[in-house]
Amino acid sequence: MLCTTSLLEIEAFRTLPHQRLDWICDRAQHFKLAAGEVLIREGDAPKGFFIQLSGQITISRLSQGIDMPIGRHESPSFFGEIQVLTEDAVPVSLTADTDTDLYRLSCSDFLDLLHSCREFERDIFRTVAQRVRGLESFIQTREKMAALGTLSAGLAHELNNPAAALVRALKDVEPAMLELQRMNLLYGQQQVDEAHTQQWTDVRDRGFEAITHLTNDPLEQGDREDALTDWLEDYGVAEAWKLAEPLAAGAVEPATLDRLTGRWRDDTSELRDMGIRWLAMSFDVMAMIRNGLEGADRISKLVQSMKSYSYMDSAAQQQVNIHDGLEDTLRLLQHKLKHGVGVERDYDQSLPEITVFGSELNQVWMNLLDNAIYAASEGSDATPTIKIHTSRQGDNLCVEIEDNGPGIPPELQNRILDPFFTTKPMGQGSGLGLDVVRRTVEKRHSGRLTLVSAPGRTCFAVLLPIAQN
Repeated sequence: MLCTTSLLEIEAFRTLPHQRLDWICDRAQHFKLAAGEVLIREGDAPKGFFIQLSGQITISRLSQGIDMPIGRHESPSFFGEIQVLTEDAVPVSLTADTDTDLYRLSCSDFLDLLHSCREFERDIFRTVAQRVRGLESFIQTREKMAALGTLSAGLAHELNNPAAALVRALKDVEPAMLELQRMNLLYGQQQVDEAHTQQWTDVRDRGFEAITHLTNDPLEQGDREDALTDWLEDYGVAEAWKLAEPLAAGAVEPATLDRLTGRWRDDTSELRDMGIRWLAMSFDVMAMIRNGLEGADRISKLVQSMKSYSYMDSAAQQQVNIHDGLEDTLRLLQHKLKHGVGVERDYDQSLPEITVFGSELNQVWMNLLDNAIYAASEGSDATPTIKIHTSRQGDNLCVEIEDNGPGIPPELQNRILDPFFTTKPMGQGSGLGLDVVRRTVEKRHSGRLTLVSAPGRTCFAVLLPIAQN
């Protein structure tokens, strides 16, 4: 049975009068946990106030499907007071590391005890504040690391395709260039007709222009490719289908090849179809270079977006164009948008630049846009869509981020910004993303965050003062 001597080992209980200590000893329910036994699982309803006299308990929380340890209860101690006071579901799991000796007061008994002694109440609330700050700080760090991991994974995914395209282009260009050099050398050993050579180079240059600026209509190119395949086979070119595609991309017509190859039709040497192969390979090389440049440009833009998003090499506060931050964030979330989520933009381009903590504000856009993408994907009827609208409202700049997901039930809307509260399935949200948004907007930028939600439409509006104090 619990005795007052054991209770007095815990500092908070030393302020209670002896009759109250005796009352606790009479009311407390005793039980033991074996090593590895789970006392409470994340999401459970409050089970009361616990007094731990021996053993050790690990506190853990689901993060991306993994049960992550975030702290421990060492003996002697107490816990459970936060959930009794808030009546919220328990945000963590509690598992015994060793055989543990526990006593439990019911929720009503704890509240009775709490309000019976002002000193005890003050000590409990002081402990609550410390624990909430510690848990919030720890999970915020986890949240940032998880967000960084998600961002890195998405960025790696986005970089993979252009990087692979660049590698393929560089790898294939080298042998093609060597073959073109061999052809040029062989042709140079013949009796070169300058005018005829110019005709070939003119066709090549026009083809380069078509490939570089994509002037070909896909349907026309398909018809041209079929016609070229027929012509090349009639001419006797081996593997004609390999040459037809690059020639069609270069806007070459069969009549052009007729004119260029007329003098070599009866030639029995390699020269008979070398010009055609030279032309096709030249177009192939140009297409490789173009694809490689597109890949390099995509990589450069992604790196620049990441640099702009994090405001590397910048002061804490900067003058920013709000649309740049939104677009940088969308580029970094592109891997999620690829799954069928549309984006509609309605930007007021006349909005002035404002002075903000750039990297912190971009975290606001990241959290709101990521939530909007998730919510839109959960909708059942309409095509998943998010809308971004910017405007000026008096002395404030307003950014509205809207999704057409299922909406937030009215009874939850007042709690959606509370720390640790989330509508996502267990393990998929920490409940701190919107709390970070609120604190960044309201405390760091003296702005306002509002929410309007109904089935089929949820809109978060961020209002930021244009003239920062």
